[in-house]
Amino acid sequence: MDTLLKTPNKLEFFNPLHGFSEKVSNSSSSKLQNQELRFGSKRSHMRWGRSGCVKASSSALLELVPETKKESLDFELPLYDPSKGLVVDLAVVGGGPAGLAVAQQVSEAGLSVCAIDPSPKLIWPNNYGVWVDEFEAMDLLDCLDTTWSGAVVFVDDQSKKKDLDRPYGRVNRKQLKSKMLQKCITNGVKFHQAKVIKVIHEEFKSLLICNDGVTVQASVVLDATGFSRCLVQYDKPYNPGYQVAYGILAEVEEHPFDVDKMVFMDWRDSHLNNNVELKERNSRIPTFLYAMPFSSDRIFLEETSLVARPGLPMEDIQERMVARLRHLGIKVKSIEEDERCVIPMGGPLPVLPQRVVGIGGTAGMVHPSTGYMVARTLAAAPIVANAIVRYLGSHEGLSGNDLSAEVWKDLWPIQRRRQREFFCFGMDILLKLDLPGTRRFFDAFFDLEPHYWHGFLSSRLFLPELIVFGLSLFSHASNVSRIEIMAKGTVPLANMIKNLIKDSN
Repeated sequence: MDTLLKTPNKLEFFNPLHGFSEKVSNSSSSKLQNQELRFGSKRSHMRWGRSGCVKASSSALLELVPETKKESLDFELPLYDPSKGLVVDLAVVGGGPAGLAVAQQVSEAGLSVCAIDPSPKLIWPNNYGVWVDEFEAMDLLDCLDTTWSGAVVFVDDQSKKKDLDRPYGRVNRKQLKSKMLQKCITNGVKFHQAKVIKVIHEEFKSLLICNDGVTVQASVVLDATGFSRCLVQYDKPYNPGYQVAYGILAEVEEHPFDVDKMVFMDWRDSHLNNNVELKERNSRIPTFLYAMPFSSDRIFLEETSLVARPGLPMEDIQERMVARLRHLGIKVKSIEEDERCVIPMGGPLPVLPQRVVGIGGTAGMVHPSTGYMVARTLAAAPIVANAIVRYLGSHEGLSGNDLSAEVWKDLWPIQRRRQREFFCFGMDILLKLDLPGTRRFFDAFFDLEPHYWHGFLSSRLFLPELIVFGLSLFSHASNVSRIEIMAKGTVPLANMIKNLIKDSN
């Protein structure tokens, strides 16, 4: 759905085949023509071919995916000169959307910024989907390459689809990064192509030691590296749920979807009727289809596990997607790119405050109930940037620890922490729902007044309105769903209340 950049981590539920990434895309600039995905009735057993293609021993899950080809922007970046020994006002570690947004806005205020990233010109490999109103509010409509007039949700095979009257768009990754880089260059941001391996903090500055031996000195350090958590510190066990998805951008013979609407969720499972084992697994931990149709024969298809702990194996999700495409009669002619996505959701916030400032995944900003982050972090960039500019400019002599503490306060004020606690409560309920329970939940969710489901998905509701949201959801739910929510939500509710009281104190 929407995520940020590839990030290494350790996830026990993955074998070495997958590794970890928030979103990884194998892309190719030229389509692989005249190839079709062939689907058989036997269960596939996955293995990696030497070319990097996903193959199967009996029947192909995906017979051919393109080899990875990284694309970079044609920019001449102004480089950081370590020989000058200057202390920059801000060092941004990580070149994703959030990091570049903060670099751009801090540099606009006339402060010196150094952006550190191993591949600063590399185009992000991810497919970002956003609600159009979110990007409109940030004056980023020119960074959407496709928009749909609305979205649809299929709750089950019997019910009528739900039409969501809210325009949706796909982010043009090249345009967004080009726009941000150009503004950074114009504002005087310097770039250093390296990886930060260590940070040493002094009273009024920090020393960032890079893997090329260069040391960058900065008054403020911003960690925008995603989920690696290499600089931002945590002091509690990391126990998130995981959203796992496999997607392909493909040319197909045809597909059954309306090209004017994107498919936000398709929970139907009739495609599994001929596979009892797979249908039982899907009933316990369900997956849905997320689809963006660009034309009658070009479409992005992604099979997604909303949240599970531990996360579903990628082979399981790929197998479910193959069964779904076969049932829908979708014959894939070629694949432009595929992506494997794992998003940690929920879990503890980082230590608040701490010397290194964070934004995005490393700062716990993923929506714990949905996995959404890109619009939320881009909207938070001005908050972080304004705080850095304000405290660097008006508090002469403020120590590095005190300055960072003030920025953290602006990023995670108590109303945002309370909001996140409620979202974690929602995630804890979703973790316990099987397919019938999940269907009942979203049947009620999308029957709410748009203000509430819009606000919940876009992180616009705060605790008072979230309580009204919860009561409204309960009132719209079926009797079976109400009993289920009470039975499975009592312990999460008690934990939320306990955490809210603890945070207030």
